[in-house]
Amino acid sequence: MSQHTPHTVRDIMSRDCYRVSPSTSITNLAQGLALHRLPGAPVVDSSDRLIGFISEQDVIGRVLDCLYHDHETPLVHELMRKEVLTTTPNKCVTDLAQEMIGNKPKIYPVVEQQRLVGIVTRRDILMALLTIRCH
Repeated sequence: MSQHTPHTVRDIMSRDCYRVSPSTSITNLAQGLALHRLPGAPVVDSSDRLIGFISEQDVIGRVLDCLYHDHETPLVHELMRKEVLTTTPNKCVTDLAQEMIGNKPKIYPVVEQQRLVGIVTRRDILMALLTIRCH
């Protein structure tokens, strides 16, 4: 195998990834997700520890409700999921691909020592599998 063939999540993850704090407004979240073309984002505390995850799917209904009833737009901490499937930088790409089959998240936060160090998407995994397959 060539040295460019990805073996672990560390080889393919995005290190400088979009993340939000619990006090981020849903409006700012939506703008950030659109800008970065992501379906969701990790939620971190002031020390970059992962405390949740929020997706477009989590907020669409609430934003619609705010439009219809003229409510204030909520903050991320009101809608985020606290149970988050994560991975580690050292996980094998093919092992994570197996976990992603089915109704699993499109984005996995990559966590090391409780801190967010990156994200990996289904697209990242698919591209890595094609690279592995073609070598």
